[in-house]
Amino acid sequence: MGVYIPKPNRVNQKQARKEGCRTSPAISRKLIIGLLLQGAMGGAACESAEFGTQNFKTIMEQEGIHHLLSGEQKVPLPLGKEKTICLLFSANWSRPCKAFIPQLVQAYNALKDTGQEVEVIFVSFDRDENGFKEHIKGMPWLVVPFDVNLQKTIGNVYKVNQIPSFIPLDVGTKLLAKDAVGLIKDYGADAFPFTKRRQEELKALDETKREGGNLNELFANGIEDSFVYGKGGKICASDLVGKTIGLYFGAHWCPPCRDFTSQLIEAYNDITTNKDQEFEVIFISTDRDFKEFEVSISKMPWPAIPFNSKTRQDLCRIFEVKWIPSLIILGLNGKTVSTNGRELVSSYGARGFPFTEAKILEIETSLMKEKDGLPQQVKDSKHEHILKLDMAKAYICDFCKKRGMFWAFSCDVCGYDLHPTCIEETR
Repeated sequence: MGVYIPKPNRVNQKQARKEGCRTSPAISRKLIIGLLLQGAMGGAACESAEFGTQNFKTIMEQEGIHHLLSGEQKVPLPLGKEKTICLLFSANWSRPCKAFIPQLVQAYNALKDTGQEVEVIFVSFDRDENGFKEHIKGMPWLVVPFDVNLQKTIGNVYKVNQIPSFIPLDVGTKLLAKDAVGLIKDYGADAFPFTKRRQEELKALDETKREGGNLNELFANGIEDSFVYGKGGKICASDLVGKTIGLYFGAHWCPPCRDFTSQLIEAYNDITTNKDQEFEVIFISTDRDFKEFEVSISKMPWPAIPFNSKTRQDLCRIFEVKWIPSLIILGLNGKTVSTNGRELVSSYGARGFPFTEAKILEIETSLMKEKDGLPQQVKDSKHEHILKLDMAKAYICDFCKKRGMFWAFSCDVCGYDLHPTCIEETR
């Protein structure tokens, strides 16, 4: 059994309802009148205005707010004519919000560094001013002054029913990506301008990386130190060309991962001792911190994506990894052979290499032939009970104490197991 990754670096709509924070704001009488006046303009115009910068400016002015905060300074309300304005709804008491803010800061700074005309405006959903002041520490963007009534008003207008919520203005609701927060968590600054079209473009790029077979593109840039070994040393993506590759997603904190790592190490060592078999495993850590990562790779004979590399997160997204341990098998051409490598290694070990459908079919055919050549039950001189032929993924022979796979002679009474080669039938 695996462990589900709730992906602290990804939130979809269903998850957001579960782990996000709901609000129940009330709308002001003054604002209702203003929206009714806008509604008279017609459906399409109303939809555009509802998420427009001018509408936000009007709301603020109606509530008596004529400036925003930038650190200790007061700045005029933005016009939004030259910049993409985005509203961030968040609160210090919300754990999902506190996890999202550093990711948004990183994306925001990257957009600024590349000269993108974008501005974020923070609308607090904090319960008191102390929480508000704590939450805005380190925020590099503009901030709406703290006002509980104002946050309810703005939240109602922009239909905020969960936080964190990130809403780009001056983008029609039909064009806006459904989950801008998740989009930023997955793609960072590349998510800009946060539209459905951009989301579709990014998904298409992921598919190209997943199915295209270009290892340099898959592993970001294939620089010399792309992969590191626990005992020192580095390799690059070009060293993997022409090999069957196992992308191993796991973590030290996960017990099933620790069990599977042992199985994979045994299979890896058996495969790589054969000079005719080109195989490499790349570890993609989902550990919680660098210390856990170091423990994970300390006993692994294969290289890993560096812990501080964004490629770890990208690969989890590209291959849609929801559970660990998970093993994705790439063929000699760099394209996906199997997304069920964990089951194949557990079931067939090194014998399953290169883990293609044809190889598995070959093994199953061979196993059936082996079965035909074995008795259905035996009476062994080393054991008191009848032993029956059974299929086992893995077992330890109670006579030679060596690990066995596939066929075993097992006792239904006491669980005694023997390799077929260890049987000494009683005459």
